[in-house]
Amino acid sequence: MDNKPRMTAAQRRLLFGAVFLMATSSIGPAFLTQTTVFTQQFMASFAFAIVASIVIDIGAQLNIWRVLSVSGKRGQDVANEVFPGLGSFVAVLIIIGGFAFNIGNVAGAGLGFNAIFGWDVRIGAAITGVIAIIIFLIKNGRAVMDIVTQVLGVLMIGIVTYVMIISEPPVGEAAKRAVLPEEPLTMLLPIITLVGGTVGGYITFAGAHRLIEAGMTGEKNLRFVSHSANWGILTTGVMRVLLFMAVLGVLTQGAVLSEENPPASVFEFALGDIGMKIFGVVLLAAALSSVIGAAFTSASFMRSFNKVFDRYNNIVIVVFIATSTLIFLFVGRPVTLLILAGSFNGLILPITLGAILLASRKKSIVGNYHHPTWMIVFGVIAVIVTLIAGFMSLQGLADLWNG
Repeated sequence: MDNKPRMTAAQRRLLFGAVFLMATSSIGPAFLTQTTVFTQQFMASFAFAIVASIVIDIGAQLNIWRVLSVSGKRGQDVANEVFPGLGSFVAVLIIIGGFAFNIGNVAGAGLGFNAIFGWDVRIGAAITGVIAIIIFLIKNGRAVMDIVTQVLGVLMIGIVTYVMIISEPPVGEAAKRAVLPEEPLTMLLPIITLVGGTVGGYITFAGAHRLIEAGMTGEKNLRFVSHSANWGILTTGVMRVLLFMAVLGVLTQGAVLSEENPPASVFEFALGDIGMKIFGVVLLAAALSSVIGAAFTSASFMRSFNKVFDRYNNIVIVVFIATSTLIFLFVGRPVTLLILAGSFNGLILPITLGAILLASRKKSIVGNYHHPTWMIVFGVIAVIVTLIAGFMSLQGLADLWNG
C-alpha cells in the first residue's frame, strides 16, 4: 500500500508552474535563434554542444533548486552568507543579465509578430510587453503565470515535435557527432552561448525562486523540489533535442535560411506557406513565457536590496518589462541581441553556481542536510566548463557584435 501523500491540485499546479517557468525561460526565443544559427554553421556537430548544455544543466539545476529550497532563502541571500557582499554582486549581475535577456525576449516576440502578420518587429515587441504587464497587474497573477507558462510550453513542444518528424533529420550522424564533433574547439562559443540561453543568469533560479515564494522549503519538501527539478531538466532537454533535429533535418534537405529571421525559415521550408505563421505562434509563445520568467525572477533578486522592492514586487516587475521593451525599441538588431544575451548570461553562471556549491557545505545555511556528492561533482564540472569557455568566447562575442 502506498502511504506517500498525494499532491493537492494546488501543489500540482505549483509543481508544473515551476517546471514550465524554468523550462519556457530556457527554451525561449533566444534558444530558438541560437540553435538555428549555430546548427546552420556546424550542422550535425552542433549535437555536441546540445549534449554539453544538458550535462551542465543537470549540474546547475539540481544543485541550485535543492540547496535554495533546503535553506529557504533566495540565491542572493545564500550567496551573501557564503561571502558578505557576494550575493549583492550576484544580484546586480543577474538583474543586468535579465535585462539583456529580456531585451532579446521582446525582440523575439517582434520577430514572431513579423512572421505572422508582417508587422514591424518593434510593434510586435511593444504589444508583447503590454500583454506581459497585464498578466502581473491582474488579481491572482501568480496563478495566471503558472497556467500561461504551462499552456505555452506544451504548445511549443507539440509544434516542434511535428516539424522534427516531417523534416526527417539524419539521426545517426547527429548521434555520432554528439560525441565526436568536427573541430571540437570551435564549439566553445556555441556551448557558452547555449548554456547562457538555457541555464545562465536568472534562468537557473526561476523555478527555485517560484517554489520558495510559495513556501515549498526545508527538507520536508525536498522530494517535491527534486521532482520539479527533474521534470524541468527533462522538459528542456527534450525541447533542445527536438528543435536541433528539426533544424538539422531541413538544412540537410537543402534549405537556405533567411539572415533576418533564420528560425522562421526552418518552419517555412518544412510546412510550406503556413509554416511562417506557425513559427510565429511558436516564437510568440516562447517570447511571452520568457518575458514572464525573466521579469519574475530578475525582480525576485531585487527583494533583498530594500523592503520597498519586496512590498511592491509586482510594480517592480512591470517597470522591468516596460524598461527592457523600451530599450529594444531604440536599439534594434534582434538576432544579434538574442545571441549576445545568452552569451552574457553564460558568463554569469560560474559565479552563481560556485556560490551555491560552497553554500551546500555550510551548516549555517543548510543545517544538517547532506548534499549528495555526485551533485557537487556535476556542479563543479559545470563551473569549470563554463568558466573556461566563457573566457575563450569573449573574443568571439566582440567579433559578433562588431561584425
